[in-house]
Amino acid sequence: MMTNNISRRTLLGATGGLAAVSVLAACGSGTPGEPAPTDTGGGGTGGSAAAVTTIQFWHRTFTPVENKWYESIIEQFNKAQTAVKVVGTEVPADAWDQKMKSAQAAGKAPDVYTHPGAIQDAVNAGQLFKLNDVMSAESLGEIMDSAKPVSAVGEDYYAYPLLLEPQAVLFWNKDMLTAAGLDPEKGPETWDDLFALCEKIKPTLKKGQYCISPAGDAPTFAWSSVGQQFNFNNHLALKDDWTAAAVQEPGYKALIEVYKTLWDNEYMPKQILAAYVEGKDFGEQKCAFKVSGSWMMSEIGSDYPDLLTKTGIGKVPSSPDAGGRTTTTLGNFKWVIDAKTKNSQAAGDFLSWAIAGDPANLVPFFVDTQFTKVPVRKSVQEAVAKDEKAADAPWSEIVTNEIAPDAIPEPTYPWDVSLAVGTAMEAGMKGASSIDDALATATAAIKTVIDREKLPEKAPKQ
Repeated sequence: MMTNNISRRTLLGATGGLAAVSVLAACGSGTPGEPAPTDTGGGGTGGSAAAVTTIQFWHRTFTPVENKWYESIIEQFNKAQTAVKVVGTEVPADAWDQKMKSAQAAGKAPDVYTHPGAIQDAVNAGQLFKLNDVMSAESLGEIMDSAKPVSAVGEDYYAYPLLLEPQAVLFWNKDMLTAAGLDPEKGPETWDDLFALCEKIKPTLKKGQYCISPAGDAPTFAWSSVGQQFNFNNHLALKDDWTAAAVQEPGYKALIEVYKTLWDNEYMPKQILAAYVEGKDFGEQKCAFKVSGSWMMSEIGSDYPDLLTKTGIGKVPSSPDAGGRTTTTLGNFKWVIDAKTKNSQAAGDFLSWAIAGDPANLVPFFVDTQFTKVPVRKSVQEAVAKDEKAADAPWSEIVTNEIAPDAIPEPTYPWDVSLAVGTAMEAGMKGASSIDDALATATAAIKTVIDREKLPEKAPKQ
């Protein structure tokens, strides 16, 4: 297993540290932000110089095993053919947004790059190339329905997903539940179930230990609680036509009351023990339960291997009135082609080979990240499940077959809408204002965003 693994989302959210762009040595050299040149050196394995097209591929810094896979897949592609040479560039997470915006503004964006979240804004801005023009219908047709909302607008595909990953999963320490006389194999189904467990766990805890470590601040609530908002309300923060906020409702109030119960009863810490995206607090056994994304299991396996078999995993608790609705969104990472590329077919050929081709190309990625991410192609899911290491990762079936299938996509409305909800959740939880007042403030903030961004004109078609 790898060591010193850091959560992918931790790296994405880093604000310091890595400062330079690292060009993958195995893939040749290139200048980030410069247009892709025509290679005159023969490409991956030789051949006619005139026939070689060089394309630039940028990806963010992820975990070490992910970065190694990116380097490997580019190297393999360059060796497998002679028509296209891919130059890979690893861009530190804290430099990504600024570097990409600068490159796009100058018309020098890379031919291919990684893309998280929704694609609608990028499509509206004319930043993404339509994949239907350079990839086969068969390749695009392999993308599972759960990944289509982050890949296509109508029948037009603008992104090819590498993975999906649930952003809200409940983990528990089986030993800590056993010490409290509880069933270590069974997680809570509802929040009332969790409160009952916490009442029994709390007397067994040492100083500095807590029953649960969930999200605890506005920016984290903004994105991590979206699935829970849907669970409690059967809708998200805007009305369907995006003309008004839809948060001053009983479901949103009940959701905040859940977190206020955790806060008031000291089931959760008053000072955040570790970022939501990290597993450090869980790994150091400072909490019996931890809410994070599915990726946390990879961190546990690499940094706290003794806990791997002692960790339970399941769905985040549900509202008793949810009727089986999900409690999580699906995060994603996709590969896209820049709309201004002069090498669209070469870029499409790279995507077709690397992530839309032989499932064997992708199996190492999902195995080395410890089966914590969900492939978007059924053929890849089947290939990963057949790997001999899959038997030692029982959580994979839970993530893939129980949590991910009904998870909802991330919202496509502006971030400021989500942040208004997150701010209300933090204020109501901590008692900085009444829950009713917090939701009223959120409604006013959302109205400002609706008016400023003219959101009714951008609402999804019903």
